[in-house]
Amino acid sequence: MSTTSFPTFVAKVRQCVVQFRYFLISLVLLNISPLYDLAQEAHSHTLTPQHQESKSEQQSALIKIVRDATARFQDVRDAEYAGYRLEFGCVSGPDSGAMGLHYVNDMLVGEGVVDASRPQIVLYEAQSNGSLKLTGADYLVLAEAWDAKHPGTPPQLMGQIFHYFEFPNRFGLKAFYTLHVWAWKENPNGAFVNWHPDVSCQAFVGKTTP
Repeated sequence: MSTTSFPTFVAKVRQCVVQFRYFLISLVLLNISPLYDLAQEAHSHTLTPQHQESKSEQQSALIKIVRDATARFQDVRDAEYAGYRLEFGCVSGPDSGAMGLHYVNDMLVGEGVVDASRPQIVLYEAQSNGSLKLTGADYLVLAEAWDAKHPGTPPQLMGQIFHYFEFPNRFGLKAFYTLHVWAWKENPNGAFVNWHPDVSCQAFVGKTTP
């Protein structure tokens, strides 16, 4: 072998060594990966029931707090006496169902505080006999004020993250965060969704917000 070709030979040998090392690393990773996946699967099966139970307990606890906080508003006149008043008329769903009647406490909305025992809104459904039936509560904070104090962190109550409504919206409000809790009328779609399929505006006499 000539002196001039020796460096080329060395370079090729080094390249082969590097490639062989990569091959060995890939082989090891391929063998480890299934074991890691099995470990992750076993781990998830171990923790998931506990997490689900904890989440369910939190949801039940929140519904109980809401019921305790709003039980005194079974008669809408008591809600009005406490500073709540009807706004938006009756809010119907885009396809079916509705949110119903929102009795809003503007003072609580202005405070911008999320407190399960002090809902900004009490929800009712109009009945065929002219009465109103309590269905739940709605928590609402204006996004601008909330984001200024909690940048990058949406409001939540006991693990339930609020829904964001951008501006403009059907309510004529600035962008806001909201969380409905159907504490007095079971919702087949979940206790914390915006719309209730079994709530209707048909018996309401007045403005309906589509």
